Amino acid sequence: MMAEATTSVGTPADEARRKMALYLGLVIGWVVLDQVTKVIVQRTLRLYDPVPVIGDFFRLTYIYNRGAAFGLHLGDWSRIAFSILPVAAAVLLYMMYRTTPWSDKMRLIAIPLVTGGAIGNLIDRVRSSRGVIDFFDFGFGTMRWPVFNVADIGVTVGALMLAVSLWREEQQMEKKPDGS
Repeated sequence: MMAEATTSVGTPADEARRKMALYLGLVIGWVVLDQVTKVIVQRTLRLYDPVPVIGDFFRLTYIYNRGAAFGLHLGDWSRIAFSILPVAAAVLLYMMYRTTPWSDKMRLIAIPLVTGGAIGNLIDRVRSSRGVIDFFDFGFGTMRWPVFNVADIGVTVGALMLAVSLWREEQQMEKKPDGS
């Protein structure tokens, strides 16, 4: 006689495990991808020497950025501020993540992308006073987007996805006739 298999699919404990696996997988995966690309850049490119990929439009330019994403800078306080902020943001985002239902896949992907990107750049700040390693360089001639990296992509894409998720949630709440 064969014993019936029992599953815990759909239980709160199972959902919590799946959410944690997704969170850790995405955060760790994004940090590893970010750090591996930065090691490759350090080993293959010369500092401040652009390498054309698609003409002048897309280049790989190895630089150090002491500021935040897209060249934001706080002067002498940049390293301290941009080291504390990601830790605080990661804690707050994790608290949000824990309360996010399994059905909100966009938010469940967005939060770890932001967190992984923040941690990736934090590692650079802790490791070197020179700043964060950036290398994606887009633009035409002297009109260029600030140089960025994989961590910045995670933060930016994740933040946009999170904004969409929160907007959708707000729209759904407004549609309810009783407001609950």
